[in-house]
Amino acid sequence: MDRTQARFVSLWSRNGGARAGSVYAELAQCYGEPVRHYHTLRHVRRCLRDFDCVRDAIPHPDVVELALWCHDVIYVPGARDNEQRSADWFLHWAGDRIAMRERIAAAIFATRHTRVPDELDECYACDIDLAALGALRRRFREDGVRLRAERPDLDALAYDLRERKILGSLLARPRIYLTDYFYARCEQGARANLAWRLGLPVPA
Repeated sequence: MDRTQARFVSLWSRNGGARAGSVYAELAQCYGEPVRHYHTLRHVRRCLRDFDCVRDAIPHPDVVELALWCHDVIYVPGARDNEQRSADWFLHWAGDRIAMRERIAAAIFATRHTRVPDELDECYACDIDLAALGALRRRFREDGVRLRAERPDLDALAYDLRERKILGSLLARPRIYLTDYFYARCEQGARANLAWRLGLPVPA
């Protein structure tokens, strides 16, 4: 058992979940689908590194961590219900054993990034999911290549229009990051990266 699997098994089991090994096996299989280049276990591990930096500030850290593990477990390129299906996947495996399962499912669904969540746990899940936007330009560029590789069904013009819509909506927000920690750490870098990608003046 490697460290990634061991971490999940420990988390799942201490929250009352059953068949942790089987759950992880299916989760890893999903994240390893050939269509995936960005939405993989690599992304989950990056999320967990950011999560570990702020764990003590999160009201219910296990809620957020389980949401991060499962938030992209179902990923169909271009589908609009990936987050809902990922939450359903989690609820299926959680059954009635994991006490805070509804909160975890809500945090998974919040990573659609279509509204400002009411709960702080959900805000942390959203910010951690988007933390990569504030990475160094080289890594941001590499992430863009991986995301593009997940949409071979779109030609260059269609993908550019789709990307501009998504990134432009993020840039138009008063705040990209909802929590003070990630706002201070990532906001400036994310805005610079998004402006660069969209061909706009990069803020100083």
